[in-house]
Amino acid sequence: MRKTVSKFIEDNAMTQPGDKVLAAVSGGADSICLFHLLYEMKEQLGIELRVMHVHHGLRGEEADRDAAFVEAEAERLHIPCHVVYRDVAGYGAAWGLSVEEAGRILRYQALEEEAKAWGDAKIAVAHHREDQAETILHNLFRGSGLKGMCGMAAVKGAVIRPLLCVGRKEILDYLASQGITYCEDSTNECQDYTRNRLRHTLIPEICKSINAGGVKHIVSAGKLFSQADEYFENLAGQIWDRYGREQKENRRWGIETAILESQPEILKGYIIRKMIGLHTDSMKDITLSHMEQVCSLGKKGTGKRVSLPYGLEAQTEYEMLWIAALVPEGPGMPGEGRGKVKEEKEIQRDFPQVFTVMSGGKEWGFTVKALESGPFTDKKYQKIPENQYTKWFDYDTIENTLSVRTRQTGDYITLKDGKRKTVKAYMIDEKIPRQERDKILLLAEGHHILWIVGYRISEFYKITEHTQQILQVQTDGGEGHGG
Repeated sequence: MRKTVSKFIEDNAMTQPGDKVLAAVSGGADSICLFHLLYEMKEQLGIELRVMHVHHGLRGEEADRDAAFVEAEAERLHIPCHVVYRDVAGYGAAWGLSVEEAGRILRYQALEEEAKAWGDAKIAVAHHREDQAETILHNLFRGSGLKGMCGMAAVKGAVIRPLLCVGRKEILDYLASQGITYCEDSTNECQDYTRNRLRHTLIPEICKSINAGGVKHIVSAGKLFSQADEYFENLAGQIWDRYGREQKENRRWGIETAILESQPEILKGYIIRKMIGLHTDSMKDITLSHMEQVCSLGKKGTGKRVSLPYGLEAQTEYEMLWIAALVPEGPGMPGEGRGKVKEEKEIQRDFPQVFTVMSGGKEWGFTVKALESGPFTDKKYQKIPENQYTKWFDYDTIENTLSVRTRQTGDYITLKDGKRKTVKAYMIDEKIPRQERDKILLLAEGHHILWIVGYRISEFYKITEHTQQILQVQTDGGEGHGG
């Protein structure tokens, strides 16, 4: 076990002699295994080791037991340990997040703060082979692109994952052979969590009914996806180095549409990502939908535009495709600056979600939830909200990915008589000033608009006596960070 993990650490250059390593230890089998392996190898690796335990304020006495156990184990091995407390339930309720997601966010925040305070330490987490398979499947079912299918990286920034090379059985066998005890978390069996359903239901069924080596094959596929991703990135870089153009004075980078169109479809997306990456270090909010919209511009002639996150815009101009920055350079989330700035946030079907979108010089906070039951099966859902910034929609009428964005050519809304009306015509009829129209946010399914935020919703998506599930969308009106 030590030999396998040590080689994995070395092959992925996870640590260097003199590094400080902060181990995230919950008290469960995986993290206790990680702790003991790092402890046994710290002299060999030349690292300084500390332990951190994040108490989520959940599970009552069981959670207190876990914290005390980690502290006692660290003290027994003479390793410094810091236990921090976070109100996961309160944070989740405030932001409309699941306990699982709220815990993940607060846990990593605490670890990053501790690592930085200690002197930019590495953060070691205990994800193993089955966790990697779960991540790949989870991203597959969410409709992720090639990057998401790569799974978790062995090294990502300050975070290292030394146990990705071993499986759960190997971990348990190691602990048993060394006589090492650990804590059992009762919530690991809870089927309310998506990952637990993958772990306890789907993956075992795959291994039982399809292939006993299913997990290894899924992880191997992730490695192939990662290799393909790296290959296409490198190839896109070569094409860009040869054909790319820059106009620093206009803050835009471009390529001839004929050259872009001559590339395989998958490579087009990588070239566009390369161009976007020249403007921003973060690609987090750049979605597959954005890539498809930009790729289609080359076929539409000159003067066409697509709005992108981070204050960017794709433009076609005289047989060229440009990615341009429309806001002044500077740190943080871009607001409205030079030119017409539009933001867009794609909403994946993984609720609840909390996010912000910049528009009109304001940061609009959104919370999106799928309510448990329809309005006519539960009294608490029989009164439709009349709040200007809280709306209900019939979830079953939504077929494609939603987004929150500003208007685009072709946007329309459905009226009571079933007829369509363009958003432009609606705004003119409502006497909305021209200079304000591009600041108004829309909840959209393609070009079909569910909600002109602050104004009206589409009749097509309204809840009825047949509604079985409600999608609730709430915004703070640009006054904070969500409802």
